[in-house]
Amino acid sequence: MKLIRDLESIIEPFKNAVITIGNFDGVHIGHQALFKKVTEKAKDIKGTSIAMTFDPHPLRIIKKNGFPPLITRYDQKIELIEKCGIDVVICISFSKEFASITAKEFIQDILINRIGTKAIVVGHDYAFGKNREGNLEFLKTHTKNLGYDVIVVDWIEISNGWSGRISSTKVRELVIEGRVNDAKKLLGRFYQLKGKVVVGRNRGGKLLGFPTANINLCDELCPKSGVYAVIVEYERKKYKGVANIGYSPTFGDQKFTVEVHILEFNKDIYNEEISVEFIYRLRDEKKFSGISELHKQISKDIEKAQEILEI
Repeated sequence: MKLIRDLESIIEPFKNAVITIGNFDGVHIGHQALFKKVTEKAKDIKGTSIAMTFDPHPLRIIKKNGFPPLITRYDQKIELIEKCGIDVVICISFSKEFASITAKEFIQDILINRIGTKAIVVGHDYAFGKNREGNLEFLKTHTKNLGYDVIVVDWIEISNGWSGRISSTKVRELVIEGRVNDAKKLLGRFYQLKGKVVVGRNRGGKLLGFPTANINLCDELCPKSGVYAVIVEYERKKYKGVANIGYSPTFGDQKFTVEVHILEFNKDIYNEEISVEFIYRLRDEKKFSGISELHKQISKDIEKAQEILEI
């Protein structure tokens, strides 16, 4: 897959470009449906499948505060899009100047003239351009004079008794509530955090007998405080583990941390990056009477996590 970070670096239009455009935060199964349609159409017309996305997230430019945490970091998002079979990802450096481009200019100057778009794949609620004036009706109005097709992909409805459609907002809600096994149904994979292992409070191994990797998070979405059965990936190998998210109330801490005890693992991984897949929420964070009681509970957590992770 080819990654393009600057529109100016596109010297000539792509052959029969088929494109979908969006933030794609989370790359959930609704996004995956768009990518699938893009690749299918590109194959039909012997063209190039393209996904256009943005960095930073547009809300971080448009809104000075109140923007949501990211479900997937930029590098994770690009990796996940590549796994969907897309030929080219164009990542626009989003700015106020870019946001001021009108919908007509965006279609004609960028999509048609520069990229060579022959088909645009969108969802029913897609909108773009200054003041979001480029809605689905707008796109369809210009198909003949600008020479492109519009392909609308139906929303994927949430099943299992839930109402509504799959969205990044819904994924975010589930993760924040700690319902990571439900979030998996929308993502098509387990929710994952990536981060660098940093020096913690140095008591997991010494005091409790369970050494932990403390993860330094950037601005990613973090699951609800509690204890989770997890899968940890380090250097392309996967290990079972138990993660604690929160403030360690037994010790009266005020600092929020993500700590992971990796089972059957004894490597020094300080300053190394690991990824953590959240499989199941075991329990709430709880204050114990002391180290002995906490040690017993952690042993039970590990035993339960091992049972869950064997399935």
